[in-house]
Amino acid sequence: MGAVEEIVWGAFRSRPVFLYTLNGTTGAAARVTNYGGILQSLEIPDADGNLVDVVLGFDSFDEYLGDHPFFGATVGRCANRIGGGRFTLKDRTYQLAVNDSAGPNHIHGGPGGFDKQVWEPRDFGQHSEGTYVVLAYTSADGEEGYPGTVEATVTYTLTREDELRVSMEARTDQSTPVNLTNHSYWNLNGHQSGPVLDHEVALFADAYTPVDSHLIPTGEIREVAGTPFDFTQPRTIAAEMDGIAPPGAQGSGDPVGYDHNFVLRDADGRVRPAARVASLQSGLSMEVRTNQPGVQFYTGNYLSTTLTGKGGAVYDRHHAFCLETQVFPDAVNRQGTPGWPPVVLNPGEAYHHEVGYAFTSA
Repeated sequence: MGAVEEIVWGAFRSRPVFLYTLNGTTGAAARVTNYGGILQSLEIPDADGNLVDVVLGFDSFDEYLGDHPFFGATVGRCANRIGGGRFTLKDRTYQLAVNDSAGPNHIHGGPGGFDKQVWEPRDFGQHSEGTYVVLAYTSADGEEGYPGTVEATVTYTLTREDELRVSMEARTDQSTPVNLTNHSYWNLNGHQSGPVLDHEVALFADAYTPVDSHLIPTGEIREVAGTPFDFTQPRTIAAEMDGIAPPGAQGSGDPVGYDHNFVLRDADGRVRPAARVASLQSGLSMEVRTNQPGVQFYTGNYLSTTLTGKGGAVYDRHHAFCLETQVFPDAVNRQGTPGWPPVVLNPGEAYHHEVGYAFTSA
């Protein structure tokens, strides 16, 4: 088996879609497609050497063309929500698509965002750290309503130590908000294994950003101490979940669960731990490391039995969690707010987002 395998997986708008398998030294394997820069699967050996596929997804390319909640995608040009789908930059107001089921918001770059595009395979192979693939995408000026042409790349690397590293970079010729993220849905018992509510989670965050009824941050940065949002010490996802209102508090029909941005401590641009998650069932643990100031912790509240994934698995509510490293939601409308990190990328600047998922087995 080669270090990296490339197969033609389909076609989209007359362009080939490839699936790349990054093979590790322990039997681990990551599969990435250039459609949407999507992580299709990640198989990690448990303590007995059995491979566990820890990300939700689909077996075929055509299934990714249907309606799904951004499984494994590289999300951009601006991840998370922008309130009202509107922002003002350099005295000009931009109206984006309102495509969020939670309210009148723009979410994850719009209906034709980076996750719905064919990326150009730029390079793949093996180097001293492991196996890798580099994908590139050019987002034209005006695409999805955003100003400026953005040149973006995403590099997936599977290291010799079974860490999956995702490096996202971008440059622009006009000032524009840029906030990419990896939107993988994780289940450390295996993608097909049902609820993750017994997973133990620790977040390296002393505060979070409360939201209004449409899941837009209010501008407050609130301490987690003494609240159901306190994951400064490991505890199960379910431990305090019933103590929070539905994230949007829109009505009794909304499912309870986390869908909140946490403010990572010591955010100084260096890569550092953001979260640790452990499953007693599989014995697998995952540490998330990033250089970003925030992480959106989402517990699959809107997954449902209508979603059928790999091997016929049903992906129902709370069958996975997401840890989307990022700049804070709606940051473009919070420019100048104390504690709110900048999200606007200017010409001559380089956007660089690192996130790694490191695994151990017990």
